[in-house]
Amino acid sequence: MTVSVTTIGRRRLAAVALLATGTSALAVASARANEADVAAVTAAVAALTKAMLTADKGQLEALTADQLSYGHSGGVIQDKADFVKVIAEKKTVYKSIELSKQTVAVAGNDAIVRHAWESESGSGDGKWTVSKIGVLQVWQKQGANWRLLARQAFKV
Repeated sequence: MTVSVTTIGRRRLAAVALLATGTSALAVASARANEADVAAVTAAVAALTKAMLTADKGQLEALTADQLSYGHSGGVIQDKADFVKVIAEKKTVYKSIELSKQTVAVAGNDAIVRHAWESESGSGDGKWTVSKIGVLQVWQKQGANWRLLARQAFKV
C-alpha cells in the first residue's frame, strides 16, 4: 500500500485564502447592490402609485420610460403619452389603489415586479368601479433612475 502526502506551500495556501476571501467579498457586495436595487424599485412602484392617485403629470412622466407599453386587463394598450394624458387630464380618476403580494426580482438593469392590484376608479361622472387584477411590471434602470418600461394587467 502506497500513501502519498501532498504538501501545500505557504504561498499557495495564502493565494487560495485570498481568492476565497475576495470571492466572498464580491458576493456580499453584489447582494448589497441587489438589495439596494430592490429597495429602489419598490420605492419607484410606490411613487408611481402615488402619482396615479394624485394625477401628478410630472411624476408620471419621470417614472415611465419613453418606450412605455401599458397594458390593461381588458386589452387596452397605451403608450407613455396616452397613459400620462388619461390620468393627468383626469379622464380616469383613482380614488384608491392597494397593492399586495408584491415581489421584486432585479436582473442587472431590469426588474420584474408582480403584485395584486385592487383599485376604485372612475371617469369623473361619480360612478366608481372596483378592479381586482394581477399585474406584471418591467422596470428598467435608466441612468440613476428606475422607470416603468412595460406593464400588463390580467384578470384573476
